Amino acid sequence: MKAMVLNQTSPVEAKPLEAVDLPVPVPEDNQILVRTLVCGACHTDLDEVEGRLIPKKVPIVLGHQIVGMVADRGKAATKFETGDRVGITWLYWACGKCDFCQTGNENLCNAAKWTGKDVDGGYAEYLVVPEDFVYRIPERFSDSEAAPLLCAGVIGYRTLRLAEVADGQTIGLFGFGASAHIVIQIIRYKFPNSPVFVFTKTEEHARLAESLGAAWTGRSGKQPPEKLNKAMDFTPVGECVRDALAVLDKGGRLVINAIRKETPVPVLDYAKYLWFEREIKSVANVTRRDAEEFLPLAAQIPIVPTIEEFPLAQANEVLIRLKHSKLRAAAVLRVCK
Repeated sequence: MKAMVLNQTSPVEAKPLEAVDLPVPVPEDNQILVRTLVCGACHTDLDEVEGRLIPKKVPIVLGHQIVGMVADRGKAATKFETGDRVGITWLYWACGKCDFCQTGNENLCNAAKWTGKDVDGGYAEYLVVPEDFVYRIPERFSDSEAAPLLCAGVIGYRTLRLAEVADGQTIGLFGFGASAHIVIQIIRYKFPNSPVFVFTKTEEHARLAESLGAAWTGRSGKQPPEKLNKAMDFTPVGECVRDALAVLDKGGRLVINAIRKETPVPVLDYAKYLWFEREIKSVANVTRRDAEEFLPLAAQIPIVPTIEEFPLAQANEVLIRLKHSKLRAAAVLRVCK
């Protein structure tokens, strides 16, 4: 099978992903074999390429926003039929036994495995995955529309859930890429009386935000029309944490949706940025509950992802564009027809 493989970490400009031929994996008892149709390109993939997030093994096939067709099943796999269209997220497997798993926080499981980091992911024509960590894709979405829902969408949904927004509260989104452009659509549906202020560094992203209902757009560090009750940071930039806290009202909450920051979070003066019961909360990956709740909601709204599709062979070029904010929203790699 065709695959784009990372053999060693390096700056993405060196184009480290290599096109290779690999054997098709064989599903074990409770696994299914999925023929990859498309796979979204995520900032987490870029973090792995450049070494901010270390893959468990190399060579590794990246990719965790996967839409595909069930091609085969292990002997104990019964949930899906051959030919079913399914989705795969970042969470590949969790133990189900530890305290985190038992309390619904399987995203914090110390034994968890992550698609495209601990096991081979979707930058290849086939992969195997435990059937309990696979999701049906709502019919209303095309393959490419569904791909960003499986990470950008699901983790954006979790970010919004952790923010604990009430209708009428003022919301700020820092960064407006694949995840935030989905989150704003959820906000406009669930919290119609909440103005959304979007902080972004590109005019193209500002125009997209305005077209999706943003009440105001500006650069990080600028003063919005009013203080924020809730802020969500989707950027790889450490300074945005300080900038968000600077415009957060008393008792406000900042939720940071990032596995790694490319630049350090600046020193924060306690009295200026954190006092008056302001909160900071991080988002750590996703759970199955997030995907199971979000995908039907996305179809109900319906979410309309803004996507750009590229062939798998251009994976290096796509990640370079992602690094330099040259993508309009979500990038999807076409793997198989």
